[in-house]
Amino acid sequence: MKSMSKTLGSLLAIGVLSLGLAAETTPARRYDSDIESRVVKQLAEKKEFHYLRATTEDAIVTLTGTVDLYQQKLDAARKIRKIDKVAGVRNLIEVSSTVPDSELASQLARKLHYDRIGYGNRFNYVTASVNNGVVTLNGETWDYVGRDSAVSLANNLPGVKDVVNNITVAPTSGFDDDIRLRVTRAIYGDSVLGRYATDPAAPIRIVVENGKVSLYGTVDSAMDKQIAGMRANQVFGVFSVQNNLAIAGRS
Repeated sequence: MKSMSKTLGSLLAIGVLSLGLAAETTPARRYDSDIESRVVKQLAEKKEFHYLRATTEDAIVTLTGTVDLYQQKLDAARKIRKIDKVAGVRNLIEVSSTVPDSELASQLARKLHYDRIGYGNRFNYVTASVNNGVVTLNGETWDYVGRDSAVSLANNLPGVKDVVNNITVAPTSGFDDDIRLRVTRAIYGDSVLGRYATDPAAPIRIVVENGKVSLYGTVDSAMDKQIAGMRANQVFGVFSVQNNLAIAGRS
């Protein structure tokens, strides 16, 4: 009788142990080895990913290592997410290039100033601040293409470690589009302000949302700023004008 009890106890113990081992091997974990080998193969196909490493646990891939550009960090994670059976990506990749914040801010400001010339860039106003390589983008664009273009400029600038995108996109509105065109004609058609049209980056930016106009950029004098605000206010359909024009030489 005692012998049977011992045997039954041993069988129960083995059964519990087997259940424990089965619980540890989750369905996701069964694919970890295969996922990791495919991830390594995918990374090896691109030169910019040669310094990356990958580990997999429960179908979650962790990427580490270095790349030259922030955009490459994003691209690597995007590429791995497309692999079959990958449940998620933990992106711990670091950007190796380093540029002083002041230099980064200056470079990005110039790129944003001339971004999308000839494609409605005078209706976009985007600013960038930099802190420890992290770029924060603020402002508003006429459409999503303008927003995405500004973000892409930051993502591909050497030295940028991360990008915080706070850019808003103006709502689609034929009424606002009409105001944009008429305010543009009113400002650049003025005999005093017409000279600003020679700058391809359009120093007077015209941002419109629900009939409300905001002016940004830099003009040569307080009189020019005043005239620009006045001309915008005279346009039919404009509800209000916020004149944010800066005057050259003044902080």
